[in-house]
Amino acid sequence: MQDKYNHLEVEPAAQAHWQSSDAYRVSENALDVNGQPKKKFYACSMLPYPSGKLHMGHVRNYTINDMLTRQLRMQGYNVLMPMGWDAFGLPAENAALKNGVPPAKWTFENIAYMKQQMQAMGLAIDWSREVATCTPEYYKWNQWLFLKMLEKGIAYRKTQIVNWDPVDMTVLANEQVIDGKGWRTGATVEKREIPGYYLAITDYADELLANVTGDKMPGWPERVKLMQENWIGKSEGVRFAFLHDIQGADGKLIGGGRMYVFTTRADTIMGVTFCAVAAEHPLAVHAAASNPALAAFIEECKKGGTTEAELALKEKVGMPTGLFVTHPLTGKQVEVWVGNYVLMSYGDGAVMGVPAHDERDFAFALKYALPIQQVVSVGQQVFDNQVWHDWYADKGAGIAIHSGKYDGLAFKDCVAAVAADLAALSLGEKKVTWRLRDWGVSRQRYWGTPIPIIHCEDHGAVPVPEKDLPVVLPDDLVPDGSGNPLNKCEAFHAGVTCPICGKAARRETDTMDTFVDSSWYFMRYCDPTNADKMVADGADYWMPMDQYIGGIEHAILHLLYARFWTKVMRDLGLVKVDEPFTKLLTQGMVLNHIYSRRNDKGGKDYFWPSDVEHVFDDAGKVIGARLINVVDDLPVGTPIDYEGVGTMSKSKNNGVDPQDLIEKYGADTARLYTMFTAPPEATLEWNDAAVEGSYRFLRRVWNFGVKLTTMDLEAARSISTRATGLNDVEFGKEAKALRLEIHTVLKQVDYDYQRMQYNTVVSGAMKMINALEDFRAVETAGAQVALIEGFGILLRCLYPATPHITHALWSQLGYAGALGDLLDAPWPKVDPNALTKDEIELMLQVNGKLRGSLVVSSSADKATIEQAAIAHEMFQKLANGAAPKKVIVVPGRLVNLVV
Repeated sequence: MQDKYNHLEVEPAAQAHWQSSDAYRVSENALDVNGQPKKKFYACSMLPYPSGKLHMGHVRNYTINDMLTRQLRMQGYNVLMPMGWDAFGLPAENAALKNGVPPAKWTFENIAYMKQQMQAMGLAIDWSREVATCTPEYYKWNQWLFLKMLEKGIAYRKTQIVNWDPVDMTVLANEQVIDGKGWRTGATVEKREIPGYYLAITDYADELLANVTGDKMPGWPERVKLMQENWIGKSEGVRFAFLHDIQGADGKLIGGGRMYVFTTRADTIMGVTFCAVAAEHPLAVHAAASNPALAAFIEECKKGGTTEAELALKEKVGMPTGLFVTHPLTGKQVEVWVGNYVLMSYGDGAVMGVPAHDERDFAFALKYALPIQQVVSVGQQVFDNQVWHDWYADKGAGIAIHSGKYDGLAFKDCVAAVAADLAALSLGEKKVTWRLRDWGVSRQRYWGTPIPIIHCEDHGAVPVPEKDLPVVLPDDLVPDGSGNPLNKCEAFHAGVTCPICGKAARRETDTMDTFVDSSWYFMRYCDPTNADKMVADGADYWMPMDQYIGGIEHAILHLLYARFWTKVMRDLGLVKVDEPFTKLLTQGMVLNHIYSRRNDKGGKDYFWPSDVEHVFDDAGKVIGARLINVVDDLPVGTPIDYEGVGTMSKSKNNGVDPQDLIEKYGADTARLYTMFTAPPEATLEWNDAAVEGSYRFLRRVWNFGVKLTTMDLEAARSISTRATGLNDVEFGKEAKALRLEIHTVLKQVDYDYQRMQYNTVVSGAMKMINALEDFRAVETAGAQVALIEGFGILLRCLYPATPHITHALWSQLGYAGALGDLLDAPWPKVDPNALTKDEIELMLQVNGKLRGSLVVSSSADKATIEQAAIAHEMFQKLANGAAPKKVIVVPGRLVNLVV
């Protein structure tokens, strides 16, 4: 055994051992030592995008999973920890555009490099189950299930409004539209209506909501469940119509003479002073045909993103159409405006404007001098139609006023009365609506799953026959920025025939949203090589997943789509579970300091933390920073702006390359640091000094192992690792104290592993090494047994966090001979005898004041304790020979003598 800890030798040796024994391959028929089936546990981290390198967020995520996996395996579980690659998507196309190489080449090279990094981390991954979502073997099943959804009506085709970049000739995601322009070309983005495919996730809205708000998902964080609940957005209200006599170019009434809206505040219907419609609403289009200014405004409204989140940040602007509709209850004429905050894709594309009781409408009315009519009162509050107050929107305490027959009614009663009156007029009804919209999966991009549709002039969109799957995506195309390269690839879209009539046809060139790929990959891990079925017996065994780990940024869309996909697979008879993930952990982000400086062009230059030092004020608060190295001709001492801490990012020069960290300190140090510094759910602020501290701790552990090799501990090792326990060993006072400390900490570590509080697990290991280093007993047999037992417990507790160093010490100190490879060594059990104290220390009080302490046998009765207290020198000194008037004994805590 080497005298000094050298991670460059220890870690490759451990990894070679695990690889040679295929240590992490998992099967569904694993048996325990008694021949009984092991209890399964499926632990999975969200699969990464193969961007090129791991970042510290990956290291933290995967180490959490790895600790869980290793500790449960030692407890006898059959544990699956797989890994794959979310390998389709726009970043690969952008890289291809920049570097002139096919996305496939860039993707697979990145996969190879990142896989090496994961292996260098020593992760207990079953690589036999590896999947990459960009392989035909995987995306074949995306296509197969899509066809099944078409058969069931869950997938369907309709016209969709998209962001179109006229220069790149491609559709842009909302986040790629910046101030109405394409992120890459700067061209003004157009709104176009093109056909696309949708998945009817709204058919499952009730179940998706019921499970997340009920008791079916107790292992999920409450904040994630609330985020999903809000995204699904169930609203109970009234859908009703404003009447009109506006005719279209065909002479018919537009919308049958009805403009429908939905509201959750029907109690405010008498306060409607205007209505607003989306730019694409038929009434808006009709009005714009004879109003050039309105037409130009509508075109402006169509620019930019189309999500609620984006619209919430935009200034609310509008323009009157010159059209009026009739209030269904009062008969008054209500002016119709076009509002840039109204989405055609939500509800009926029209809203009623009640400025007095909706903050957005209030601001809109003030801006355009529209009437504001109060129709709800709360107590004695005075309404001010120039300043918004939150109580204006209080439906819980509000009472209807200025509302005719509805005056005096509270919210629920008023809504019911209004709904009844509208229903009597056949103009409205109570209705439940959802914020959730069907999932549009068509993407006019190359690097994704081809949608398995063939377009025939006679038969339209025809599904590809199942026997012809997969529709293989060409992997040698290089995007050039002029649109989807599939449109120009004759070998792909031409040369096919209609499955119905046999005539020449054309393939669909749209590909699927990459959220499709990540919606079921965890199922495929269960049957990764099955060429005949999407999932099979493996999914029956492993699902539902016992623990899912990933970032909070995926709390809504990915998790919601995965839940939906699981329910579809269940209804098609493919799986037997309702919810895919039993428990969810959302790990915190890794943060680091950010330093910047405005350059001559007005932009920002960012600086690496290693080139900067803080500047403090007199109170020790950081007020700035300065360079300690020459950077881009800036001299040492140049003032730099300190922006605080933020998520690690390459663009801000505050990232830490895991590969550099592993090479300098070792994977175990990187793992230990990310686990010790903060609880898994909390953010982790990077600290170079703490990394050094983690490395020093591992050196201490190694050095103590070296110390043990200098002792003749063969007999002690044999005794300490016996399954029958240590009841027949004679332990001295010091050895008993050591065992008490070790087993007390072990009890806490056990609990911390159960609740996945791995930072306190590491704290426990540090307490153990402190106790072992402080042990100074003579080398009796009992002392040696306590020592070797304690170090064996430490190694097993620390092993899930730092598997390499503990594997080496376990093997080289001979523990493996008695308990087997550390990978499958039994988890240490708390010895109740070790927690039993021979003596206890009680506080000694005289007349209620602390005067010292009293050591008695742990089995001493009350009378014995009283006698010892009376005989104590401190009491004798204070009592001057007098007998106590009263002796109060609080078992296990104190003795109080009253004189």
